[in-house]
Amino acid sequence: MGICVGLQALFEGSEEDEEVKGLGVIPVRLKKFDTNDKSVPHIGWNSANTAWAGHAADESLYGLRPSSKYYYVHSYAAPYREGELEKAGWAVATARYGDEEFVGAVARDNIFATQFHPEKSGAAGLRAIKAFLDGRRLQKLPQPLSSKATREGLTRRVIACLDVRTNDTGDLVVTKGDQYDVREKDGISTGGAVRNLGKPVDMAKRYYEQGADEITFLNITSFRNCPVADTPMLEILRRTSETVFVPLTIGGGIRDTVDTDGTHVSALHVATMYFKSGADKVSIGSDAVLAAEEYLARGGTLTGTTAIETISAAYGNQAVVISVDPRRIYVSDPSSTPHHTIPTQFPGPNGERHVWYQCTVKGGREGRDVDVRQLVTAVEAMGAGEILLNCIDRDGSNSGFDLELVNDVKDAVKIPVIASSGAGEPKHFDEVFERTGTDAALGAGMVSSIYLFSFRKGCTEGRCADVRRSSIAENIPSSRLRTTCRTRGSWCGSLRRTTYRYSNGGSAFETKTIEIDREWKDQKDVKPTHLPHPIYVILMYRLRIPNCQHVLYVERPPAKNTPICAVLLSP
Repeated sequence: MGICVGLQALFEGSEEDEEVKGLGVIPVRLKKFDTNDKSVPHIGWNSANTAWAGHAADESLYGLRPSSKYYYVHSYAAPYREGELEKAGWAVATARYGDEEFVGAVARDNIFATQFHPEKSGAAGLRAIKAFLDGRRLQKLPQPLSSKATREGLTRRVIACLDVRTNDTGDLVVTKGDQYDVREKDGISTGGAVRNLGKPVDMAKRYYEQGADEITFLNITSFRNCPVADTPMLEILRRTSETVFVPLTIGGGIRDTVDTDGTHVSALHVATMYFKSGADKVSIGSDAVLAAEEYLARGGTLTGTTAIETISAAYGNQAVVISVDPRRIYVSDPSSTPHHTIPTQFPGPNGERHVWYQCTVKGGREGRDVDVRQLVTAVEAMGAGEILLNCIDRDGSNSGFDLELVNDVKDAVKIPVIASSGAGEPKHFDEVFERTGTDAALGAGMVSSIYLFSFRKGCTEGRCADVRRSSIAENIPSSRLRTTCRTRGSWCGSLRRTTYRYSNGGSAFETKTIEIDREWKDQKDVKPTHLPHPIYVILMYRLRIPNCQHVLYVERPPAKNTPICAVLLSP
């Protein structure tokens, strides 16, 4: 079995390096994706479709299902030409990126190889690995699939972000910032206590189980007095990797440093330790700004010695994410600044109609004389593979993403962009996917307080149908999924006092009455909605039943006379 480069090695060769020959088992050369109409690398969830024009797939090749999505990360691919590989005895699964169809997986005799990463593809990928290990090459699909269910194409990713730091007692916790301030406003000590939203490993596992496409850890504690090899984030990655099977990104501390014994440790060595502990990507922040400043001062000359260049040379540019922390600087006239400006629909304090985005370092505490366009184009040239685009002005605001910033950066680079900062409710993800070309969207404070940020009901009805279905929904047995039983009084009403059935982990369901301290309009004509399996529903509020292993989710009615759904999901 070959994975990613393991598949590519079977081919004759690649445009990536004409001098390096493949094994030649498959007489086809790999080509780089066209960057004119899409971001490269191709990063995210796409198909491995065994169906082809005019034919519906009725069998599963090593557990692959045309309706499932799998995690890809690559810049080069084998173009698919219908019938060519099949004539040589190969079974082929395909994927499509833009208008390019390529080989997603191949199998023949004792060979099975995937361009995607099954070990990072959640339940769908684990199913493929198990089928290969069990020798189950072909299996009947559980049910006939519609053309809509087998639609190919890259999805938009929804990424859960965990800001990790030590609290005032020294414990590692997930926290939440408000314009990068992670302390409560009304705490006992000066500035308040560090917001504590939970334990990093536990929360990462919950997000994975609830359908997060990726997990990002941002380490906002320096651990300067800790030996590099004993950095607590290494253990967090190791433990998370045991139960979380989607890509993991780690940010914070990826730089040249001096260990506690005086030994110089390179950024590449630090990144290597994180990769060996389970990370798939590393995120570089302040050091990227400083490297970009030096690059621009040299007139765009590369040195090959920066953290971005050394890590991407060793592991590929898809392994390097640049975390950008810009803030708005308003100007009344674009000619008053040498920096790149854009018109804005949100005037400044004195009515200014133009803005440039100043990049910052040190967690947003220090502004630099470099704008966001200068930064992203510089790091792209150095070998970065992805931009994590934050926005200090929107951080913790719950007012939505800065769409103007996202569109400006997407216009400047060819590599994928992740929109971040400002998400307060599911519609903000819908909005950023509809109104920008962003490749992914990240939520931190929002998903920490809501737990499940699936807004895929609307997305399956055409508004942003390219968001993949929750991986956990594929694997929930019907016996572990229950809709609500009944309520006291009208079904909707104010829902102040509602009776639910729940399980403490066994097969028996008990009844529990819960007080809900929320005012909802009376909608007595609305009937209970029994959700189909798998679920697609806008899930807005979370309730925890004491001593219960299940989590109860309640949907807020988006409009009058819309059914309200409550769902119990097993962990």
